[in-house]
Amino acid sequence: MKITLLPSSPADSGGDLQYLTTFLIDDAIAIDAGSLGFVRSPTEQRRIRDVFLSHTHIDHIASLPIFLENVYVENSGSAVKVHAGEAVLQSLHSDVFNDRVWPDFFQLSKLGKKFVESAVLTPGTPVTIGRLRITPVPVNHVVPTLGFIVEDDKSAVVFSADTAATEEIWRRANDLPNLKAVFLEVTFPKELTALADLTKHLTPEGFAAEMRKVTRPVPFYAFHLKPRFAAQVLKELEELRLPNLVIAHADVPYSF
Repeated sequence: MKITLLPSSPADSGGDLQYLTTFLIDDAIAIDAGSLGFVRSPTEQRRIRDVFLSHTHIDHIASLPIFLENVYVENSGSAVKVHAGEAVLQSLHSDVFNDRVWPDFFQLSKLGKKFVESAVLTPGTPVTIGRLRITPVPVNHVVPTLGFIVEDDKSAVVFSADTAATEEIWRRANDLPNLKAVFLEVTFPKELTALADLTKHLTPEGFAAEMRKVTRPVPFYAFHLKPRFAAQVLKELEELRLPNLVIAHADVPYSF
């Protein structure tokens, strides 16, 4: 499978500064929609028919309304499917697609304008799309949040989403015979440990502690570095001399 972390800017003016979060899987499935509707052409975006949302924070859903508008085709008879937990779907209805912040695409879809469908994710229950199996797993964040395990017939990749120290996703990872990689968040530098604890994010030391919970040597791709602190977080990660550490770069396809 091919994994791509999308940039946050249409012109990539921020380089690897990660203001927003979206991963593409094989250019056809998205995990989160922070920048999904802001980068690549509408034609390229139209290849994406399934979006999996980890949680409701704006850096993970910001461009979802724009994306759905970009890919809508009149009289197509089909719509993008948004897969999310109940709390996330409820928030989309009440806080985003509410005819104040944005038109209610869910209601319009019921009236025949196929903008979007929704599917409720059940933790631990996989969703099969083509050759991929995507299993949502709860992680430890300040709002209900799901990480994801994505598998095909050769590989398994873990996406932590936003999380502090967590357990279940690592237990499941250790049971995967074809585990090839982990994409793990790291947000704040050590000096902001108290803030990281309060907001349930990881520092480099917390990142290292989560790495040790996986019993096999696979690459850990660090992402979600807060732009203001990215240089300091990178420095602290390097000083830890972590085996198998990789810094995830935007618009670089990683194949597993």
